Amino acid sequence: GHYLDGRASFIFGTHTNIPTADAKILPGGSAYITDLGMCGPYDSVLGRRKDRVIKYMTTNMPHSFDVATGDVRLSGAITEIDETTGRAISIERVEVVGEASEQAYDADDARTPNHSNS
Repeated sequence: GHYLDGRASFIFGTHTNIPTADAKILPGGSAYITDLGMCGPYDSVLGRRKDRVIKYMTTNMPHSFDVATGDVRLSGAITEIDETTGRAISIERVEVVGEASEQAYDADDARTPNHSNS
């Protein structure tokens, strides 16, 4: 973030899936947060059903990684930027909590939803 400070209005990371609590305005005026967090099932392994991933990891046998349901979250940040200077005025972490009662279609798998409980 420090390399881009003052050259970008908002600098953020998106890869660890765990939101960080370090949202701040850097000295050069850039809004910064190390990781916004994930958008998807929170009680999961990268959005997939925990039991499926654990079974694969403990048996090393191929297993489908169905999308998890239940507690879903949209994580991110809102930043206000001064239109004249391009500098950040504020940054605030946000997390919207919802509920997913059934598995959504997973385009990565290129298949229709699997509603089985196995």
